[in-house]
Amino acid sequence: MDQLIEPIAKLAAAFGRLPGVGPKSAQRMAFHVLGMNKEDVTAFGRALVYAKERVVLCERCGMYTDQPICTVCTNPKRDASVLCVVRDPRDVLALERAREYRGLYHVLHGVIAPMSGIGPDEIRIRELVERVAAGSVREVILGTNPDVEGDVTAMYIAQLLRPFGIKVSRIAHGVPVGGNLEYTDEVTLQKALEGRRELE
Repeated sequence: MDQLIEPIAKLAAAFGRLPGVGPKSAQRMAFHVLGMNKEDVTAFGRALVYAKERVVLCERCGMYTDQPICTVCTNPKRDASVLCVVRDPRDVLALERAREYRGLYHVLHGVIAPMSGIGPDEIRIRELVERVAAGSVREVILGTNPDVEGDVTAMYIAQLLRPFGIKVSRIAHGVPVGGNLEYTDEVTLQKALEGRRELE
């Protein structure tokens, strides 16, 4: 049998629309679901619909939440004068796992990518400027990825925020902990040298 029957092909196509899922993985997922019992499949479908219906963007930072304001923004122990700007909600989770950052976040939901037709108006930059203009922010940390789009976005935001007279910083990039210089690419080494700091 060279061709999948229509219901399996449609299911595989649906899985194939997920990021990072190629045709073979999508087929594997489709066959896995077909091997599940009906109750588990129904529960899986309900979980998808439930998440889609309940999850919204935090009115302040843009993080996913099931309340108007997320738990980070409502936490009185967080430093509301520091904002870390990130590309998407997954970046917030990554930074929270490090347990070092105690400020608030601003999620852009994308980066400036002219080749893909994404300009500043397509992501949440205006909302960031409004938060800074409100006057309670003293530092903005730009936490976009160290790639072309992330760098362009960081530079654009830094220029926009310059008139407010606040501190604008960029997260350091460089050699990962436990990494070897021998196996590190040139761009990463360049960033590591640029981000070097004096030992005390």
